[in-house]
Amino acid sequence: MSVAEEHADFPVSAGFGVGASAAVYDWIIQLIDWGGYFGVFLLMLLETMFPPLPSEVILPLAGMRAAQGPLGLTGVIIFATAGSMLGNFLWYLFARSISPERFRYFIERHGRWITMDWRDVEKVQRQFDRHGAGIVMVGRIIPALRTFISVPPGILRMPVARFLFWSTLGTAMWSAALAAAGYGLGAGFERIEEVAAPLTAVIVGSAILWYAWRQLTWNRRAR
Repeated sequence: MSVAEEHADFPVSAGFGVGASAAVYDWIIQLIDWGGYFGVFLLMLLETMFPPLPSEVILPLAGMRAAQGPLGLTGVIIFATAGSMLGNFLWYLFARSISPERFRYFIERHGRWITMDWRDVEKVQRQFDRHGAGIVMVGRIIPALRTFISVPPGILRMPVARFLFWSTLGTAMWSAALAAAGYGLGAGFERIEEVAAPLTAVIVGSAILWYAWRQLTWNRRAR
């Protein structure tokens, strides 16, 4: 039985029914409950590699679980940051390991499914050229840039230590803010479903609509 079904008296199904938001909510909660800190680590790694899985859902839910379960808030922040940073570093290494021409070919051929086109890369690169290392930190808290921000430092061969420092700083700030917000909310409710379910529905619904819009308008942007 899913988490949503266990609490059938709460209208989790409103708007999205037993659709995507309830499924994502159940899956995140079950993975956190099953894997603990490793579950948080894995979810944040996946979020970094696949943008439609939003950290705006994962981190508050992990924080709420920490408020009412065996997890600690500090551990959630550390493992969330570590999982996200592994994904960030993989993007950096990938961009650094190949020429800009080959990376562009990869993005133009496969970028649709991660909603990354070459104009996204160029936009982030312009910000990187203008603001330098600071944009690597700030980009970690901007949804539209978070996944792509590791690419220009890789292409431009930014020193690894410098990239890791600024990226970890921004990622830790983002993880701490969202997890702490979830922790505060979770401490005020006997059942986290009372606040987490509608929050998840709104955020996941928005992410699905954004992903669908990117797919539907892909050919128009590609011209």
